[in-house]
Amino acid sequence: MKPPQGPSDHADLTLDDEGWLAPAAHIVRRPSPNHDARPDDESPSLLVLHNISLPPGGFDGDAIIDFFLNRLDYAAHPWFENIRGLRVSAHFLIRRDGAIVQFVPTCLRAWHAGASCFSGRERCNDFSVGIEIEGTDDQPFTDAQYLSLRRLAHAVRTRHPISDVCGHEHIAPGRKTDPGPCFDWARFAREGGWRPEQLPGPPPHGPSGLQQ
Repeated sequence: MKPPQGPSDHADLTLDDEGWLAPAAHIVRRPSPNHDARPDDESPSLLVLHNISLPPGGFDGDAIIDFFLNRLDYAAHPWFENIRGLRVSAHFLIRRDGAIVQFVPTCLRAWHAGASCFSGRERCNDFSVGIEIEGTDDQPFTDAQYLSLRRLAHAVRTRHPISDVCGHEHIAPGRKTDPGPCFDWARFAREGGWRPEQLPGPPPHGPSGLQQ
């Protein structure tokens, strides 16, 4: 049974020339100041999946959005002191109900990967698109999120020469653990038509954190 809320399974998403999603139901644009130009205007070739919840395990409210817009109320929860002063972003956030929030156009560099390395190349922000999925390492993601992720990944792959996909845990092992063991890579690959060689291998798990 499909969830009562969320985008249509048959509605295609598209990115414009700048890398913004075209207006559609359940899509919100919230431009973040935390971005800059890609080196030599490079087109992204890597898709990086993350999970995030603020505070950890909390899925109510707009703290993630406020964090990426540099307007988080640090007094609203004691845990927020752990991320005071950080300036980060992702290109997209997929909320628990499947709604998509875009912060940075895909032609620009969002600040989501931090110190990272993929196939011997460092600074993955330079050549990747970052998608945050609202969740935690130890809770399953929702059907609506997998549906929106499939549609969003398809749009990104149509607009850019994406050749590989991985988790934050794969490009920053020992520092990051997301999207974590509850993310169903087999389902993601099956529903999105990813080939085995485009997918990550098993990550070496280590301590997690939000440091970028």
